[in-house]
Amino acid sequence: MPGRSTSSSGSGSTGFISFSGVESALSSLKNFQSCISSGMDTASSVALDLVETQTEVSSEYSMDKAMVEFAMMDRELNHYLKAVQSTINHVKEERSEKIPDLKLLVEKKFLALQNKNSDADFQNNEKFVQFKQQLKELKKQSVKPKEDGGQNEFDKIKDKDASRAGNERDGLQSEREADSTEGVDEDMIVTQSQTNFICPITQLEMKKPVKNKVCGHTYEEEAIVRMIESKHKRKKKACCPKIGCSHTDMRMSDLIQDEALRRAIESHNKKRRRQSN
Repeated sequence: MPGRSTSSSGSGSTGFISFSGVESALSSLKNFQSCISSGMDTASSVALDLVETQTEVSSEYSMDKAMVEFAMMDRELNHYLKAVQSTINHVKEERSEKIPDLKLLVEKKFLALQNKNSDADFQNNEKFVQFKQQLKELKKQSVKPKEDGGQNEFDKIKDKDASRAGNERDGLQSEREADSTEGVDEDMIVTQSQTNFICPITQLEMKKPVKNKVCGHTYEEEAIVRMIESKHKRKKKACCPKIGCSHTDMRMSDLIQDEALRRAIESHNKKRRRQSN
């Protein structure tokens, strides 16, 4: 039988199984997990594109379904890997002369894990959780036409100009008061946006923001990575650089790409360039 080796001695013979072939196959399956991960990244990126371009909800829903399917595939693959590894460990510990039915043992352990499946499992899938969070954040940051009465940016500018012309006819003082109030509001909005876009380390607008999964703060990727590495080289803990944050033991594994914020920054800069032209 393939995979079975025997050794002889004066007292008789003892059979044992070599798992090198099985372990090699497991390694290949683990590599397949990277394919699932790439698929989730692609589906997430497309879903964010759909939200950003305000495409119909049905298309976004399709991406959401794709993410669920990827998460289910990842869970099933993890269960199978656990079942096989558990079977290998069990057989090695038993050291039985009789070769067991490995396929049957794996199937029993796999089904036992599958029977415990629930929707709550998706909360343990980091990419799925990150996808839902990024989608939610981008929706908040996106400006929907309906909220502005169906007006586009050009219509808003025309209406603003017409309003100012009317103010001139109604009196110079009322125009100044309106412009003053409007200026304060716009300054507040711009200041708030710029604060969200500024890295607490470099004090510059972020180009490649990453979010801390523990405390939720964001930083420029290169700056925070350099800071953490510097601290760890000196055998010190890296604290979150955001003033007032209580997270005092940052690790590289705490950082995830903040795609929603990156898109928001790019969108903000595009609008600012259009307005300046």
